Amino acid sequence: MTDESVNAPTIDPHATGPEGPSEWLQAWPEACVVGQVGQSLDGRVATPTGHSHYINGLPSRRFLHQLRAQVDAVVIGVGTALADQPQLTVRHAPGPNPARVILDPNARINLDNPALTNDGVEVVVMVGERASMPAWPTHLKVVRLPLSDRGFEPKAVLDVLNARGMNRVLVEGGATTLSRFIGAQCLDRLYCMIAPLIIGSGPTGIALPPIDRLDEAIRAPMKGVNLDGEWLVEVRFEHKAC
Repeated sequence: MTDESVNAPTIDPHATGPEGPSEWLQAWPEACVVGQVGQSLDGRVATPTGHSHYINGLPSRRFLHQLRAQVDAVVIGVGTALADQPQLTVRHAPGPNPARVILDPNARINLDNPALTNDGVEVVVMVGERASMPAWPTHLKVVRLPLSDRGFEPKAVLDVLNARGMNRVLVEGGATTLSRFIGAQCLDRLYCMIAPLIIGSGPTGIALPPIDRLDEAIRAPMKGVNLDGEWLVEVRFEHKAC
């Protein structure tokens, strides 16, 4: 299915009124880390078989491209890179393509993956200190990082990117990567694009360690807007640790 075949009208996220997405993005601090998740009403991001194209309609995906255009770098985990073969470019909104960053502890990504395309945009692949790497193209910037039992520490990832002048960062996915950044309190904003469907089973967009009491839950102010039948929510995290 192509973007053009999706039954959704052309809606500009800029045109949603004084409290719309354009104003939300303009309110970002100069340096910030934002996350995004496109999900069903029951919080699913795919079916049990991994089918996810497409949960969200074209207006929500246009907003995702608007997010990409506002950041210096977009970060994904290698699982998302392998499953979705994403381009991570800006095609449905005005603005430049961000640098692409792949978190790949064991150097598993295929060299013909679209995310590694040599198109003049900086591409950073973060691998574990002991990862055995192939002879990768010279345009790839390979960074070795220490691994914990949960993977790369989000703060270590951000420190590398900040040192390269990438101060606005979008954590695009997948669920494991996004959840680690939320759990580490490393996000300033989270954008949830909620589609009007119930999948019923399959992976969820956010999965954090279990808690016993609701007073241990993360509570954050949010606001929302309708994007042609889907709901776009901005969550603002007020207590950032990295």
